[in-house]
Amino acid sequence: MRSFHFTSHLVAAAITAISATACAAQSSRAPHPARAAADTMDSAVAAAAHEEMSSMPGMSHDGGMHVADSHMYMTAPRPPAPGDSARAAALVGDIRRDLAKYRDVHVAEAAGFRAFLPNVPQPVYHYTNRMWAFEEAFRFDPAKPTSLLYRKNADGTFTLVGAMYTAPRRTSEASLNDRIPLSVAQWHQHVNWCLPPRGQLARWNEQRDGKPVFGPRSPIATESACDAVGGRFVPHLLGWMVHANVFASDDPKVIWGHVD
Repeated sequence: MRSFHFTSHLVAAAITAISATACAAQSSRAPHPARAAADTMDSAVAAAAHEEMSSMPGMSHDGGMHVADSHMYMTAPRPPAPGDSARAAALVGDIRRDLAKYRDVHVAEAAGFRAFLPNVPQPVYHYTNRMWAFEEAFRFDPAKPTSLLYRKNADGTFTLVGAMYTAPRRTSEASLNDRIPLSVAQWHQHVNWCLPPRGQLARWNEQRDGKPVFGPRSPIATESACDAVGGRFVPHLLGWMVHANVFASDDPKVIWGHVD
C-alpha cells in the first residue's frame, strides 16, 4: 500500500512560511506577524498541498477533482463590468510576455521551480516555486506565479501550458476580482474534507457502499458525518487558486477554464 505524506508536507510548508514571515515582519510595511503567518501559510500550503492531493486516492494525477460541488467552493460568476474583457486580455498578454522564457523547462528549474512527482505520468505537471508561493500571500504579480503548468510530450520534452496563482483563503472576492475579473475567471478552494486520523494512513482505503470514506471523492462533507466515522474534518484544505492556461489557447474559456 502506498503511503501518503500530506501531513508532513503541511508541516514543512507551515515551518517555511512562519520562518519567512518572521523575517518579513521586521519590515515596517509588513503585516502583523500572526496574521502574516496565517496568510502566508495558506499560500505555502496551497503550493505544497495542492500538489500532494494528486497522490491521494480519488485524485487524478494533475490534481483534478472528481467530486460533487460539496468539496469545491468557487467564486460566483459576476456580470461583465466595463473594462473587464480588456483588463483580462491585457493580463493574458502580460503573462505570456513574462512567462514565455519558461517554455524551456530547464530555465524554470534554474529559476527555482521544482516538479512534483516527475516520474508519475500526469496530464499536467506542476512546477512550483516555493518562494513565490510565499510571496503570493502579500501580492499578485503575473510574472511570479506559484506554479508553472506543463504537458509532457511523447519524446519526453515539456510544453508550457500556463500558470497557477494562489491567494490566502481570507482574501475577499472583491480583492480576487481586482487581480482577475470574476466575470472572466473563477477562483476556487478545496473545502469540506474528511481525513483519516493522524497516523492511520491505512484508513485512506476504507469504503462504504462502494464509495471512499475519506478524501475528495467521499460523500461526507459535514463535520458531524466526519465525526461519525472517526475522521478529521477540514473545512478549508487550501487557499484560493486559479489556473491561467495562456499558452494553451486564445479562447478565454480555455485560458480561464477550471482544470483543477
